[in-house]
Amino acid sequence: MATQQRKLHSLEGIVAAFALFFVLALTIGFAQARPQKVAQVEAQSQKVVYLRSKAVMVQDAETGEIVINKNSEALVPIASITKLMTAMIILDRGLDLEQRIVVSRDDVDTVKGTRSRLMPGTTLTRDELLLVALMASENRAAAALGRTYPGGIPAFVKAMNEKAAELGMSDSTFVEPTGLSPSNVSSPRDLVKLVRAAHGYPLIREYSTRDRATVKVFNRPLRFVNTNGLVRNSRWDIELSKTGYISEAGRCLVMQVRVASKDLIVVLLDSWGKQSRIGDAQRIRQWLEKTATRT
Repeated sequence: MATQQRKLHSLEGIVAAFALFFVLALTIGFAQARPQKVAQVEAQSQKVVYLRSKAVMVQDAETGEIVINKNSEALVPIASITKLMTAMIILDRGLDLEQRIVVSRDDVDTVKGTRSRLMPGTTLTRDELLLVALMASENRAAAALGRTYPGGIPAFVKAMNEKAAELGMSDSTFVEPTGLSPSNVSSPRDLVKLVRAAHGYPLIREYSTRDRATVKVFNRPLRFVNTNGLVRNSRWDIELSKTGYISEAGRCLVMQVRVASKDLIVVLLDSWGKQSRIGDAQRIRQWLEKTATRT
């Protein structure tokens, strides 16, 4: 009888050991499930869409679902994507858009030495400066907007960073209104928030997607075209757009666009090759349209 009880005790010990092992395995599995799932989503999106941009985020604007995620936490210079923030600061302040502003030598780029057709002495309305800054990424126009803000550039930059904080853009820092400084930095996940906010301004939607425009400079017409060629493609339904480039940032593009019956926010940063950001946008669209037909 004692022998039989010892056997039962041994069997119970084995069962208890297996039960303990099973519980531990489940606990570890649940603990690891969430980060593994996030990693799988990122790996899957990179696998199905080959993108040359180094940092990417595509989000469903309506549901908030992350469609594509590639290095979305990377902190990088954002070049002229900055001008979306510049436009919001001008519009938030309610400044007179019909006020005429003279482009000065202070607006000339001494950081990168970029060219501009807005020569010192050019007089445009604030509205015209906003238009060519958003549509044609005119640096002197953006510089003039910041310079003539109440309190000048220091007050303007302060307002930019306060707006970023208000939007929850915790990765972002702004030091000037054009994007020429590589110290204007952000991440794809922050720029999704920027695009979403900018999309709420009808004038930014209109000006950033306008194909071309003509302004009068020294009594002569001066024609500007949109830096994003996709706005001239009838197959694209683009609601907001902004391009950017400096050597430190690479080629950048952000859009809010209608693809496969969805409103999407697309952020493409640090793409190599002059047309690679456009190619990435095309590849994302093709992948989304193919995915939609399978469901």
